[in-house]
Amino acid sequence: MAQLQTIPTRPARVAALNRRYRHRAAIQVLREALSDPELGRVAMVSSFGADSVALLHMISLIDRTTPVLFIDTQMLFPETLTYQAEVAAKLGLTDVRTIRATPAAIAAADPDGDLNQTNPDACCDLRKTVPLNRALSSFDSWITGRKRFQGATRSEMEFFEEDPAGDRIKINPLAHWTARDVADYIANNRLPRHPLVSKGYPSIGCMPCTSPVKEGEDPRAGRWRGQDKTECGIHFVNGKMQRIPPAAPAPFVPADGQPVIVRDSGFGPEDWTGPILDLASDADLDDPDLRVGDATMIRIAFPSFTDGRGFTLARRLRVAGYKGRLRATGYVIADQLPMARRSGFDEVEIDADLARRQPWPHWRDAADAAPSYLKKLGRRAS
Repeated sequence: MAQLQTIPTRPARVAALNRRYRHRAAIQVLREALSDPELGRVAMVSSFGADSVALLHMISLIDRTTPVLFIDTQMLFPETLTYQAEVAAKLGLTDVRTIRATPAAIAAADPDGDLNQTNPDACCDLRKTVPLNRALSSFDSWITGRKRFQGATRSEMEFFEEDPAGDRIKINPLAHWTARDVADYIANNRLPRHPLVSKGYPSIGCMPCTSPVKEGEDPRAGRWRGQDKTECGIHFVNGKMQRIPPAAPAPFVPADGQPVIVRDSGFGPEDWTGPILDLASDADLDDPDLRVGDATMIRIAFPSFTDGRGFTLARRLRVAGYKGRLRATGYVIADQLPMARRSGFDEVEIDADLARRQPWPHWRDAADAAPSYLKKLGRRAS
């Protein structure tokens, strides 16, 4: 009597794939996975970010017709869009598909373009997760560029894993690579680097939610800095978005002459390494020489405590669509923090003397006194 053949569950298939591929090198994993019947129709998903060119180069050597899905959140750095076009052309990739949220979805969920400030998880879902899942619906498996060294949530990642967002399998050919492996591969193959890497961005996402990383920090420390968010939502473990609570920082003691940066999380030292566009509170935004759209950080000066023009200027910039960081500096005191946050400022720069006269609890209490402002921005002082 013939026995019924049982179909392995997806966890069993993933476990079997990891056993079968466990001694393979990255390019072998990629080459065999593209034609493995167990994996079916395969696409690659690439951010065209800091390390993406290594895996894209491998794809170009094996099969340039492999579908490559590029998610354009419409909030990316201009450098990323330029780099994406240059790399695709240089490597001869013939099926790069740009994935975006539909105009109707954006109009319904993010008409003002500020959802990243009020609810970053919802913004990622709108602009990344939903469009990607729609694009992946015709594929059985997808290739990612994730690596174990990129953070604790990825430290035990294997070549293959389940995709809880769909009945698919994720393929991670570079799972066991180190940062040195990536750098050596790119250098040895003379591949172009993302232009922001040299400016302190080892991990590059959307412009409003990505900041430079200092030496010694986690490579992904610049993604959603100051928030308990480490993943955009595309990648899950056990069906849940992964979060790592930030370690409690040591109290910051400002030295004379050292600027103090006030954020929702507390006082901190200057950590911005990129260019800054300084504007007076009465700056003319219609002046074409300002080149506001090219600035990733704008600092607005307050000449006196009573001068509210800086708040108006910040709000005008946000209404006009400016997505970079906004910093208030000069004569700004704790009582003005709620107004600064409501106007669109990300942070305030004060001097060490004011920081000693108005320590962090003063600023925290001012923020707590106006919870509606912070709630609107999806943040909470601590």
